[in-house]
Amino acid sequence: MDYKELVAARLKEYLDMEITDIISLIEIPPKPEMGDYAFPCFQLAKTFRKAPNMISKELEEKINKEGFEKISALGPYINFFMDKGVYVKNTVDEILNLKEKYGTSNIGAGKNITIDYSSPNIAKPFHIGHLSTTAIGNSLYKILQSQGYNCIGINHIGDWGTQFGKLIVAYHKWADEEKLEKDPINELLRIYVKFHEEAEKDPGLNDMARAHFKNLEDGKEEETVLWKKFKELSLREFNRIYDLLGVKFDSFNGEAFYNDKMDPIVQLLQEKGLLVDSNGAKVVMLDEYNMPPCIIKKSDGATIYATRDLAAAKYRKDTYDFYKNIYVFGNTQALHFRQFSTVLKKAGFKWADDMVHVGFGLVKLADKKLSTRHGDVVFLEELLHESIAKTLEIINEKNPNLENKEEVAKKIGVGAVIFSNLKNSREKDIIFKWEDVLSFEGESGPYVQYTYARGRSILRKADVGFEDADLTLLDSFEEFELVKLLGSYKKWIDLSIEKYEPSMITRYTLEVAKAFNKFYNAKGILNADTEVKKARLCLVEATDIVIKSALGLIGVETVEKM
Repeated sequence: MDYKELVAARLKEYLDMEITDIISLIEIPPKPEMGDYAFPCFQLAKTFRKAPNMISKELEEKINKEGFEKISALGPYINFFMDKGVYVKNTVDEILNLKEKYGTSNIGAGKNITIDYSSPNIAKPFHIGHLSTTAIGNSLYKILQSQGYNCIGINHIGDWGTQFGKLIVAYHKWADEEKLEKDPINELLRIYVKFHEEAEKDPGLNDMARAHFKNLEDGKEEETVLWKKFKELSLREFNRIYDLLGVKFDSFNGEAFYNDKMDPIVQLLQEKGLLVDSNGAKVVMLDEYNMPPCIIKKSDGATIYATRDLAAAKYRKDTYDFYKNIYVFGNTQALHFRQFSTVLKKAGFKWADDMVHVGFGLVKLADKKLSTRHGDVVFLEELLHESIAKTLEIINEKNPNLENKEEVAKKIGVGAVIFSNLKNSREKDIIFKWEDVLSFEGESGPYVQYTYARGRSILRKADVGFEDADLTLLDSFEEFELVKLLGSYKKWIDLSIEKYEPSMITRYTLEVAKAFNKFYNAKGILNADTEVKKARLCLVEATDIVIKSALGLIGVETVEKM
């Protein structure tokens, strides 16, 4: 039962307002003793020609109170108190009956959503900077999918550009085949760095690199074979990290995939009279939008990122007929997104309005010791393994006899890094601190996972079943507050979709965990009278169902024991 809608429906009987407008004005009082919902009457004063406190008093007398514990006026507000027994029973019953389906819907059925996220560069380190785009994109995929949308996860790999000409020169001169097979990213990075060091002494190496890239663009066999080799080796490494994170994609179409799709876009812009010459380059002017020109072709005739992104957007519309086309780019690419999406609008593509930039801040390191031997580059895989190792140390200290502790440490260690990344608004920069990430008591992934495991432990120890429990016995303050949170799960899913903000789910899991632990500490569960025990075991089970579901939406796994 959605009490907010019930409140609005009862008010609608006496107010000449749209139901959606009434719902938008309903507030949650600052203190539970003031009610569960409140409606301010200030905006009614002009219509009723009375003081707000008089209006609230009149409404209190008129409104049908069935289904509510009470309805009372308090100054200019009319406050609604839920019938706690009915609400608790309905909410817990619904969770226990629906199980993992609780909070899901089919509102997005038949609508395709493309999500562009992660997108590392071939032959370059998969570093901590890729964590946000990967975690946010993966979470949005899961959240949207839970509401029936057909999501297409796209990893727009950086697999084209002049750097491949440099890599080919470096490969011929300095590559160690054994190291390349065993540790490809490090070896490719090593020879790429060496190329730049040597090119400072011998500029002729840059000419060789340009020649090799020209051959690659022309489809010459030697360069094409090496390019494919570098790509396959890199993807093998990337996929190992994705497996660790539990992240999957539906498409790995990278930049190279759009090479033959750019000329038609350039031709289209030319035909629409949008291309102008600017110092030899071809650009689309965006003065009326207070943006610099969008370069489509450089003065040497080469295309750039914007050209590929235009081609990619059109391909995605043609192929998937997307309802939304989401780009999980860093905030630093906001202008780039505005430019190429605006070019599409100027070209007459109305669906450009369905493109969404989901931006995020930087990941900053509080502990400089996180830096690896590669200087300022922190390999994500190394970070994840370090988190797993640190978690295993904690487990060995607190619960050395835990079964499958390596697997448990993996789920907690990886989950801790993901949770930490998604804990706060994606727009904010993240300060990475181990003491925050791996805390079992603070606002962290391990804290929520431990709460879930505590619930599983209680249920394993229970000496009674709870199928016939009387849920109206859950009448304490702590129990009701927990049930209210569980009942609001769908609301937080909807908000996270509206704002493209996974942190709303992450923060929600923290609030549920806190409320559960308050309930656990305030009320005996296994030592309560039999009927009360059954009801409380139902609440434990319902809480674990919601925690597992919510953590799953942000890509974090649960563990049965810790």
